[in-house]
Amino acid sequence: MPVEHLAIIMDGNGRWATERNLSRSDGHRAGAKQIAKVVEAAREFGIKYLTVYAFSTENWKRPADEVRVLMELISEFSSNSLSDMLKNGVRLRTIGRTDDLPLISRTALKQAIKATENNRDFTITVALSYGGRAELIDGMNKMLKERKSDEPLTEAEFRNYLYAPDIPDPDLLIRTGGEMRISNFLLWQLSYSELYVTPVYWPDFGREELKKALDSFAARDRRFGGLNDKK
Repeated sequence: MPVEHLAIIMDGNGRWATERNLSRSDGHRAGAKQIAKVVEAAREFGIKYLTVYAFSTENWKRPADEVRVLMELISEFSSNSLSDMLKNGVRLRTIGRTDDLPLISRTALKQAIKATENNRDFTITVALSYGGRAELIDGMNKMLKERKSDEPLTEAEFRNYLYAPDIPDPDLLIRTGGEMRISNFLLWQLSYSELYVTPVYWPDFGREELKKALDSFAARDRRFGGLNDKK
């Protein structure tokens, strides 16, 4: 079964930089450059959707200078990647409480999202000021305001209140940097996703590392709580 939707927790920028006697900001800049490379590789391998965890609701607690650099990188990514996204049929989307981002970052994102909204070959969704619990709370609050029915709520109906209900659940979650946790990422959507954790830091994660993860996925037996007919 091929991977249609890949999710990535892009971890290890700071440790990558520290091991090279660089600043954490240098690590984040190196990590930002990897996104375009992984998008290119993902498209090559036939993946249709890529969701990357770029900035969590908890990341606002980091030092102000580090947050400032991350916000600048969001603006740069939106602007600098636009021509390539248009050329390659890539659609940009975001999930999260993006109203919390600085105006300049929101503006750059909105321009890129609008310019690429009709592209359908590949979709990259960037999770910004995102938390899985926040998404569930926001969905519940939206449902309480909009829902009129007295019928019992179903999973399929509640899904419509999530940030991106039209995107299929991830087949595979990759976490770089070696940490063994999902860090409040896509709590609803990852219910039956396969997990792949690599010690490779995000700035060093490229095509060959992605292929290793996809090869691992291809060897899995996905049963979704049931039994494989071959067993």
